[in-house]
Formats: sequence, C-alpha cells, structure tokens
Amino acid sequence: MSTKELDEYGAKILSGFGARSAPYLTYGFPACTCISVNNEFCHGIPSDRQILQEGDLINIDVSAELDGFWSDNGGSFVIGKDINQHQRLIETSKQILCKAIHHIKGGVKISDIGHIVETEAKKKGLMVIENLGGHGIGRSLHEQPDELMNYRNRFDQRRFKKNAVVAIETFISTRSSQAVELNDGWTMVGNKGGYMAQHEHTILITEDKPIILTESNGIWD
Repeated sequence: MSTKELDEYGAKILSGFGARSAPYLTYGFPACTCISVNNEFCHGIPSDRQILQEGDLINIDVSAELDGFWSDNGGSFVIGKDINQHQRLIETSKQILCKAIHHIKGGVKISDIGHIVETEAKKKGLMVIENLGGHGIGRSLHEQPDELMNYRNRFDQRRFKKNAVVAIETFISTRSSQAVELNDGWTMVGNKGGYMAQHEHTILITEDKPIILTESNGIWD
C-alpha cells in the first residue's frame, strides 16, 4: 500500500463523519492527513510513490474540523514486524505522553510538563525535538496557549487553565534536537538524522485529571 492510498482511506473516514481535514483547511496542506515514514519526522506528504514496507516506522497525524470544532491526534507505529528495532522508541513516546497528560490540571505550569517529557526521554537515552510542540485547539487548529514545548523553558511562566482544550504531543528522537524542513515546504526531518516518534491527544483541562477527548484512537491499547 502507498501512503497516498492510506491517506485516501483516511479521507473517506473523515467524510463519513461529515468532518474536514484541518491541515488542508488551515494551511492548504496537499493531502488529508500527514503521513511520515522512517527518517521523516512530521508533516510528510502522502505519495503514490512511497510504498510501505515491513518494519517501516510510520507516523499518522490526523486533525479535523466538525461543526466548527477542531481536534488533533496522532501516533507512531511499526508496519508489521519490528525488524528495525523501533518499538522501544515508540513505547517510550507513548509512556511519556501518558505521564505528561496525567500531570496536567488547572494551575500547573506549562514548563513543568515540558520538564517531565524531557526528563523521561533522557532516562531512556533519547532526546526531545525543541522546535516542535503542542498547542491550544478548539475553534481553530492552533490557539492559545501555543508552543507547549517538550522541555523546561525557565522563562515560560504560563499555567494551564481549567476548561481549556489543548493538544499535547510528544516529539521523541534518537539523535536530533531540531526538526528542519525539506524543499517540498512541508516534510520535516532531524537536524542530525535518526528517527522520531510522536503521539498526541486532545484533552480538556479540569481541576483534577484531564478528560482525554481523543482517547478512542487507541494509542495506549
């Protein structure tokens, strides 16, 4: 199967719900979903020339609009057998997302959550991408608070607010700390190569545990 065929399948699912592709609506992205394979970190453009192979590391990021409301989620996984040993990276990303989300509630400093992500990645000998982060979402794809980074920024004094909706996402890398854009104007790769895993949920912040609005995507199943 090509990544373009996979994107077309995703487009049919969204259409079946009456939803529309958020990256297409917002930025004119040339596909319905972002599909990144192997050394592509994010914003990969689906193509009929890119055929998925056993052991590929793939990331699918889906954001959509329905009736004026927007949501965002994504995940990385291996196609078939893990012949290239990517599963450890993937599982680390999943676990970090879970830990980070369950520490979020109204009043918590945004940079403290970034610190959790960075610390947990380092424990596993991995890195975070410092120029990619989560964001507010709700009535548009990207809202305040923006730049929910995966490291502690000591200058960021913002706190999460109760009843806000945000997309929390990990960007866990084997070798790179920055994502750089390729000549196609969309696809991003690591500044020092390697691989990256990304997992993402849209959540509603409360005064206690957050409500995970995209929980049914099965990231933690």
